[in-house]
Amino acid sequence: METGLTRKRVLVTGASGGIGSACARAFAAEGADVVLHFHRGKERAEELAEELGAAGVVGADLTSEDEVDRMFAAAGSLDVCAAVAGVWPADDLPVWELPLERWRATLDANLTATFLTARGFLRQLEGDGALILVGSTAGIVGEAGHADYAAAKSAILGGLLLSLKNEVVRKNPLARVNAVAPGWTESPMTRGHVSDEQVHRISRTMALRKVAQPEDVANQVVVLASPVLSGHVTGQVVTVAGGMEGRVVHDA
Repeated sequence: METGLTRKRVLVTGASGGIGSACARAFAAEGADVVLHFHRGKERAEELAEELGAAGVVGADLTSEDEVDRMFAAAGSLDVCAAVAGVWPADDLPVWELPLERWRATLDANLTATFLTARGFLRQLEGDGALILVGSTAGIVGEAGHADYAAAKSAILGGLLLSLKNEVVRKNPLARVNAVAPGWTESPMTRGHVSDEQVHRISRTMALRKVAQPEDVANQVVVLASPVLSGHVTGQVVTVAGGMEGRVVHDA
């Protein structure tokens, strides 16, 4: 099916990670010119760029204004931005044990990074572009032991998304902002947390008793970026979580 993304210039942040690299491959498969962002995964990003014939590779700490500005200057004129980069802290800590240092670091790595990415993309936007934010089901139903991460993702899927979709049309009346909210997804960030036993436990709240693959998320990002498939869709959150609910669906 035609997506209208051929020759569109697309920036994917966090492209050295599981979901980010899947998004880069999915955009490249649609004929887009993909620019890959990385923070610490330079070697992985360069290998992916060689595989895809990417339009560029740029490193940046997305919590730094100066580095984000340099990233967008290096990326060139963009039509689409997939703001995938984020960090899930692995340690399970209830709020009464959560250090302020981790709280601030998690909000910076997720919410602040997304804000700076969105701001940089919209500053340079001239056409009817698309911005896709990446949240999490933690931002919808919460996640015990990860209140910092859930708070950051909730802000992305709520106030930030809904404000941006109203502001972006001031840049161009056809510009759009949407988001995806992945549930448990097999990626380097969740490695060690998706064994068969853990899948059995966490999937009790899911109609589809399986963990998503990065491609499941990437496909929805491409759909939302497409001016053909989603040209009249903005301010929406697509949950990619196998029908997850905030209640137990399966007793065993």
